[in-house]
Amino acid sequence: MEQLLNPYYLQIAMFMMINAMLGVSIYFTLATGQLSLGNAGFMSVGAYISALLTLKAGLPIYLAIPAGGMGACLLAAVIGIPATRLQGIYLAIATLGFGEVVRVVILNMKITNGALGLSGIPSMSVSISKWVAALGYGQGIAGLTLQQIGNIAVIILLTLMVVFLVFFAVRLRNSRMGRAFAAIKADEHAAEVSGVNTTRYKLLAFFLGAFVAGLAGGLAAHITFYIGPKDFSYHRAVEILLFAVLGGGNVVWGPLLGSAILTTLPEILRSVAEYREMIYGGILVLMMTFRPQGLISEETIRFWQSKLKASDETAATQGKAEPARRSAD
Repeated sequence: MEQLLNPYYLQIAMFMMINAMLGVSIYFTLATGQLSLGNAGFMSVGAYISALLTLKAGLPIYLAIPAGGMGACLLAAVIGIPATRLQGIYLAIATLGFGEVVRVVILNMKITNGALGLSGIPSMSVSISKWVAALGYGQGIAGLTLQQIGNIAVIILLTLMVVFLVFFAVRLRNSRMGRAFAAIKADEHAAEVSGVNTTRYKLLAFFLGAFVAGLAGGLAAHITFYIGPKDFSYHRAVEILLFAVLGGGNVVWGPLLGSAILTTLPEILRSVAEYREMIYGGILVLMMTFRPQGLISEETIRFWQSKLKASDETAATQGKAEPARRSAD
């Protein structure tokens, strides 16, 4: 148990939840068939706005993080209106360029401290630890230190946020808006002819993805204590896309699985770190060859649902047959 409470493993769990949120953010844009590579840019906007509001303006963390998400959402309106008129690879290039523009602007602004980045960002876990100590539990609770309590509380909070986002995504998929998203993804022209306001729904998906990415950026800033322009480079944008490529982008569970795998894989491959990129490339080649739809697809979910339904029916049949067999005996 003590090993599981190691700060290193707890931090990995935090990053897994942050990446899960980023996976949900790209799922929203993919739900309308939009291939966006701007999530790293939106994440950086949320991270820097949240960090600056706490460092410069003294705003509480619980207000600064949503403000970062809203800032990313407002910026999405600027890029989203022209970008949603693009499709396929053109949209991907435009949003990737947007992410690089944001990174270069951050790199050259004085308030963001340029290439040095921002350090000393207020920590969520430390704030929670101080709050627990103020309640009179300065020596810890149930054998847990204040640091462990703070880290566990942050993980619980992040987990609840991921659960809420997944619940929201599932409900959205089964709603009128979700059906409009699916229609646009299947055939945008046919959806428009059928009366679906494609521009409006594509913008909504773009805003949802940007807000969640900005929220994840704000949370990441207050977990790592430091952010810099290199944290949101081209590699980060590709990594977020890989969550959907590996896990599958047609259902919300796909990016979640992809984020979990790609968060833990670097730790598993730490002993062969020099071959890590080669292993990543090999995995992607195999995925594109044998499983282009990702590890989880709608067919996968239907298959396991039918299996579970069949097993439940078998158990129910056996339960009904058992009393009849006993009465016959």
